[in-house]
Formats: sequence, C-alpha cells, structure tokens
Amino acid sequence: MKEKQLNIFIAIVSIAIPLLVLALLYLKPPDVKLGFDLSLIPAFNASINFTVSLLLLVGYYFMKTKKIQYHKYTMITAFCLSGVFLISYVIYHTLSVETRFGGMGWIRPVYFSILISHIILAAVIVPMILFTLTRGLQEKFDQHRRIAKWTWPLWLYVSVTGVIVYLLLSPYY
Repeated sequence: MKEKQLNIFIAIVSIAIPLLVLALLYLKPPDVKLGFDLSLIPAFNASINFTVSLLLLVGYYFMKTKKIQYHKYTMITAFCLSGVFLISYVIYHTLSVETRFGGMGWIRPVYFSILISHIILAAVIVPMILFTLTRGLQEKFDQHRRIAKWTWPLWLYVSVTGVIVYLLLSPYY
C-alpha cells in the first residue's frame, strides 16, 4: 500500500472506531440472551489493559536495550491485545446496562477526571498507534521514533487509567 493510501486508511479507521463505539453505546439492540454472564467482561477487559501496560513497559525496555526484534513482537502483541480489548469493550457496552459510578465526596471528581481524560486519549491514541506501528513495520525508523515518543506514554496512560477506572467502578457492577 502506498503512503498516501495508508494515511487515508489510517484516517478512516481512526474516525470510524470512535464513531462506531459511540453509535453502539447509544443504539442498544433488542434484549439479547447470550447464555453468558456479561458481568465477567469488565474484569477481563481490565486484565487486558493491565497486560497491555506491562507489554508497553517491557517493549520500552527492549527498545532501550537494543533488543529490536523482542521490542517489535512485544509491541505487536500489545496492539493485538488492544484490538481484543476494543472488541470486548464494544460487545459488553452494547449488550449490557450502563453501570453508574456511585462514589461520593472527593473520589467522585477524581473518578470523572480520570474517566474523561481516559476516554479522550483513547480516541486520540488510535491514529497515533496505527501510524507508529505502520512506520515501524515499514522500517521507517526515524518517523517511527518521532511519533513513538508521544504514542508510548499516551498509550500507557490509557491502558493504566483503564485499569484504574475499572477498579473505581467495580463495586457498582
């Protein structure tokens, strides 16, 4: 795929994913019986986020110690797990009732600050991850490094705050 086509593809995917997530969150399907306990999915999603956080840290270590092949495999694994998370997240929020945060006092604004920053950066990080990944796979390492220095900390923040949001919300599931 040529550079321009790839950039257009990344732009389309980067716009489509947040729009799809928004649409699925607000357009609830009729009551569907899966024969599966949906309440297990939030913990599963948090464990994926935790694993992605660890992979990002390990991938950073591999990059710093010049173990490039290990860095590549670790980051591809983090990307794939993030994809599994996204699918699981959409399924859960499409098929389940909304869980409301019940905390009161000082924890309430803390929770919503974390949640809002998490949501915004989760949308922002999609094109950054795609550009970083494709530049690395294309072996355009100067471009890869330039964007990775921004992508990595934001991706780590999103994955860590995903776990924190789950822990803060878990008593209310």
